[in-house]
Amino acid sequence: MRELAERILTEEGRLDVLVNNAGIASGKRRVSEDGVELTFAVNYLSHFLLAELLMPLLRNSAPARIVNVASAGQSPIDFSDPMLEREYDTMRAYSQSKLAQIMFTFDLAERESNTGVTANALHPASLMDTKMVRESFGYTMSTVEEGAEAVVRLVVSPEVEGVTGAYFDGTSEARANRQAYDPQARERLWTLSEQLCGPLLEPVASR
Repeated sequence: MRELAERILTEEGRLDVLVNNAGIASGKRRVSEDGVELTFAVNYLSHFLLAELLMPLLRNSAPARIVNVASAGQSPIDFSDPMLEREYDTMRAYSQSKLAQIMFTFDLAERESNTGVTANALHPASLMDTKMVRESFGYTMSTVEEGAEAVVRLVVSPEVEGVTGAYFDGTSEARANRQAYDPQARERLWTLSEQLCGPLLEPVASR
């Protein structure tokens, strides 16, 4: 993520939109090279780090939009064991990482409320026809095109201009897991995220 941020900041003069969309679901507990539970690292922490590193460019490009592709599958984070070291479950790892995305989105929207940078999260569509869904569930419920339409709407539609700190189910605004609306839980997640990213959060020299 840091290498990507450095490349963008070096090669691009402005950044109008950042869409964070990465998702894995590991059948067994694995950790990243940094020692972070891998699903949490890929699905959430990479987005936190990239957005923070690119924030100066997004602010300078305002109005700008951040769209975090999350999921309707959400589980509250147990902050006594966020890396699921005591008991690992594939779907819990996935769903807590997706709730972390939404919690981060809400916090980001508040922090950037006066900068012209908006941040929203969405569940694009249920069980889209992707390799991960087919291998995990054996069936699909919607198309990739449906999910893409919902994402693109948050990226470019004038309907959501100025909308920030919202969670959408497809194209409709919805309610996330209640932990997402707990300011103390969000603050704990932000602090944990900064601790896990460590020196990687140091500002990247811009162009």
